[in-house]
Amino acid sequence: MGCAITELLGDGIGPELSRVVHKLFDQLPVKAELIPVDLSLENRSRSGQDLYEKACESIHATRFAIKYPTITAKESPNAILRRLCGFSVIHRPVVSIPGLKTNFTQSIDVDVVRVATGGTYEDPGRMIGQEAAVSIRIVERKPCREAARFAFRLAEDLKKTVTSSSKYTIQSVTDGLFQSVVDEIAKDFPHVPHRRELFDALLAKLVLKPHDFSVIVVLNEYGDFLSDMVCGLVGSMGIGGSGNYSFNEDGSVRLGLFDPAGGTAPDIAGKNIANPTAIVIAVCLLFQQMGELEVSQTLRRSTLDLLSQGIATPDLGGSLTTTEFTQCVIDECLRRLDVVIPVEKKS
Repeated sequence: MGCAITELLGDGIGPELSRVVHKLFDQLPVKAELIPVDLSLENRSRSGQDLYEKACESIHATRFAIKYPTITAKESPNAILRRLCGFSVIHRPVVSIPGLKTNFTQSIDVDVVRVATGGTYEDPGRMIGQEAAVSIRIVERKPCREAARFAFRLAEDLKKTVTSSSKYTIQSVTDGLFQSVVDEIAKDFPHVPHRRELFDALLAKLVLKPHDFSVIVVLNEYGDFLSDMVCGLVGSMGIGGSGNYSFNEDGSVRLGLFDPAGGTAPDIAGKNIANPTAIVIAVCLLFQQMGELEVSQTLRRSTLDLLSQGIATPDLGGSLTTTEFTQCVIDECLRRLDVVIPVEKKS
């Protein structure tokens, strides 16, 4: 058995996605013990804050975690885990898939790097009298620096460019701080092209000339909006996986949590038709951080190529169940890796 990975169980289609992940680890040449922590709403209601402390302790012990969708009721499990584990950066890669039906006809290959803390998301706000409301917008230098460094290292590895985007001309203090930090980090990566874009202009240019953008680093709210928009442009929220990271002082990844972009999908839960692509992409990001680069790249490419051939679950116009599509992905990945696996493991 290889390393241990924390597995944060969830709601809705979470159990089906868990079976997908177990199949990947059972059959692919990357071995890990999955340590379950039940974050379902039922268990959260029963266990309270102690459960989050248990999850955080497990993540610190294993370093990496896979998380399935969870219902946001009284609190957001994602927000609590970010705070407890110090996750300051979210990375979501989004790429167009040939043959996937979409209203957008051009091709996109974008990595959104989002500062995961601060903005107005840190402050729910308060009423001022009866006719006004206010919230405080917080931008901190440290998470901005970590996001910028992550973005430039990613662009350097992938031979891509970096675009930093905000409204620094209007929000001159908060967004201005973010932009100054990015400019500072850019000096450490002189061979990585970097430019600024105002966020409203960026949205328009992404639609008009998507090939001009590859790695985009943004503040918290902007990253939330942008990530969902690019998923919409390529045709589905169900194909976006995310990595959440905290860092050591030298900028190396300290902890990582990997999850699908979509929600719990209660309308299809238990029907074995959920699209597992997002959790597969999340596992690819996990493999990458584990140093399993060949398996990560092969699994991702196998998944996207199958989708482009129309081999998919019903939400993307295919006819396969979750289980069937997962097995197709595994078989294709193993074929490309030239790995022979015993028949009994394909049960």
